[in-house]
Amino acid sequence: MLRHENQVSVKYEDIVPAGAYVTVKSYQNEYNSEMQLRYSYRLYPRPRHRLALGKAFGCARVVFNDALAARQQAHAAGQPFLTDADLSARLTAAKATPQRAWLGEVSAVILQQSLADLTTAYRRFFESHKALRQWQRAGRKGPKPREVGLPRFKSRKDTRQGIRFTANARFKILPDGKLQLPKIGDVPVRWSRPLPSPPSSVTVIMDAAGRYFASFVVEATPGALPGAGAVTGIDLGLTHFAVLSDGRKIASPRFLRRAEKKLRRAQRSLSRKQDGSRSRDKARVKVAGAHGRVADARREFHHQLSTALIRDNQAVAVEDLCVKGLARTRLAKSVHDAGWSAFTGMLEYKARLYGREFHRIGRFVPTSQVCSACGVKDGPKPLHIRTWRCQACGMWLDRDINAAVNVAKAAGLAVTARGAQVRPGPRVPAQRGEAGTHPKPRREAA
Repeated sequence: MLRHENQVSVKYEDIVPAGAYVTVKSYQNEYNSEMQLRYSYRLYPRPRHRLALGKAFGCARVVFNDALAARQQAHAAGQPFLTDADLSARLTAAKATPQRAWLGEVSAVILQQSLADLTTAYRRFFESHKALRQWQRAGRKGPKPREVGLPRFKSRKDTRQGIRFTANARFKILPDGKLQLPKIGDVPVRWSRPLPSPPSSVTVIMDAAGRYFASFVVEATPGALPGAGAVTGIDLGLTHFAVLSDGRKIASPRFLRRAEKKLRRAQRSLSRKQDGSRSRDKARVKVAGAHGRVADARREFHHQLSTALIRDNQAVAVEDLCVKGLARTRLAKSVHDAGWSAFTGMLEYKARLYGREFHRIGRFVPTSQVCSACGVKDGPKPLHIRTWRCQACGMWLDRDINAAVNVAKAAGLAVTARGAQVRPGPRVPAQRGEAGTHPKPRREAA
């Protein structure tokens, strides 16, 4: 993957004694299918390459917008849905006109891929509405399908510009390490690791900070890692990014919170610049670069932690959190800074790639209300209560570790509750600044 300058190490806080893992008897997985993975690398194009890439971005954007407008006009006129062949024929005819003759100055493959992107956007829209109707007919049982909107027109001011070359474009990786792109040239690449197999396509991306990346799609054959006798449940949070069922607590890096001072200064400088000036554009690039470094550090942390968990455990269980709902609360910034969805997505695909088991339990399982030792449910508890004593068995439990053990048990994993025990003693309330506490009078949890 892309190598970042700021390497992030995963730190464990052994706040409570770690419990022993329990061996899982057997896992039998077959690996007959292949997976597609993306490997991203930083590009350093020369000025002539940037000029050619800018022209390619613009042509792909115009083709996408023209095709979208044609389909919208056909729909408004009550005509049949324009197929890919119809749009391709219109593109060929447009190249012969003086108004669109400059489309022939770029590779034809990226223009066809732009049409394919529009078709994919429409297909996702239709599939999401079909799934939503089926969910409504079924009595609204289960999680609500994600709604996908209609495709929208692209703008040259979008924060992300991209073009895709397939094998038909005959792009090459030269012996000197440069990436040869048709009608663009030989672009230098910083290779952080070799590709595992020949790529089937490459997408050239320019982000808001003006950085260029090459994203290669390669075929990877899943292969099992050596068997591990450990299983774990994970309770995601804000004060601690993840709490494991064995008692380990992983501190939350809070990349955005740590960079807020620099981001605030850069944003203040941007707001003082005159609209349309070159100085404002330079300040905008600085703000985008600062946000990009935060995102890179967060992604690196997610990769390191997910790889360590998949390598050391035969099965992993997480809770299906309603991130979209939590992002509408007063904790929205901290929720987005944690990046739970991206982390669980990495766990899922790495488990499939390396022959591990991945479980996602429902969000309505009362993991914080059930004693992991005896299984008795004694109701909700305010967030300021971090340790509590079970009224049935008398066991003192850590709130987060107890939830992690219950997550593993809800997924059917054989774990013990030993990691959830703490020494008997008075309950210690959480610090006032801890995420989840409320400065106002505490109310009972719903």
